Amino acid sequence: MALRRAGVVLAGVGVYGATVYLTFSYLSASKADRDAANELIAESGGVHSYVSDPKRTDTFNLIAYGYDDQIGKDEMVMGINLMRRWMLFFHARGDVLEVGAGTGRNIDYYPGASTVRRIVLTDTSDKMLLRARQKIGVMSPAQKSRFVAHEADAADLRNYSDSTFDTVVDSFGLCSFEDPVAVLREMQRVCRPDGKIVLLEHGRSKTYDGLSRYLDQNAERHAKNWGCVWNRDIDAILHAAGLEVENMTTWHFGTTYYVVGKPGSKDVIKTAAKDHMSHANGIVATCSCDCQRMPPPVYSILPRWISSHLFPWKKHSHTVSTKEAKQDRKINIADDV
Repeated sequence: MALRRAGVVLAGVGVYGATVYLTFSYLSASKADRDAANELIAESGGVHSYVSDPKRTDTFNLIAYGYDDQIGKDEMVMGINLMRRWMLFFHARGDVLEVGAGTGRNIDYYPGASTVRRIVLTDTSDKMLLRARQKIGVMSPAQKSRFVAHEADAADLRNYSDSTFDTVVDSFGLCSFEDPVAVLREMQRVCRPDGKIVLLEHGRSKTYDGLSRYLDQNAERHAKNWGCVWNRDIDAILHAAGLEVENMTTWHFGTTYYVVGKPGSKDVIKTAAKDHMSHANGIVATCSCDCQRMPPPVYSILPRWISSHLFPWKKHSHTVSTKEAKQDRKINIADDV
């Protein structure tokens, strides 16, 4: 009986690991695509980088119409939809602001009107928000009345006063914002002191070095295809923003972060801002070291005591400091849905 259970567990782990590997491979596109992205960077003398490209909103507009179809199956297989539902069911309350709302993939998971009065969706991509508005448009009049969608820069929410919202939500946005630390500071500013900030993010793994090397290796091509910098250091970003983290768990070998927090004190945020210096883009990741020749991330599925003997690569850092872009931001607020 025990042997049978062990077999079932091993089979489950194998299927789960294969699913994660295939998902990462699918979203990363081909090796040729990666090489083309890296060659462009090399030819520009390192000036051009998809990871630090401030025009990634153009990428979001380009992929908006097929975005749900392209990632829907992967999110279902990896349980992301359940995580979205869990996050909002247990933590969304009162007046809610969602930044980086994109095509509105969270819309169906918000609790009813007795729990959540109003949901404000914001994004810089008008094409992404158009898809969200289409989803809202087919709702019943009662449901529809709770939602509004605005085009806005999450790093500069000047149209909202301090302490406006009970809950501020972001799902898979810290990887895409030009300055994720500035966004988190704004999220804290507009959140009521007793409110909640809930995040579902992906970033580099602190548990499996091999998987983080894989993310580093493919960061440029992934940013090129999706506008997403998937290897940012989420822990460092949260610390730099001064967010008070109440609970954080990681999933998918440490690459998916589930975070529940609240606004940090003004003193903590001020101290974090001084320490922040130039972390606007978190981790910038293309490198030319031995990790470029690493095998597929099945390495990351193995127990560490096995993988360290099979693949004894030397540890090294991929952290590259980047200067914060200091530019004027203009917000265009669209009409309500």
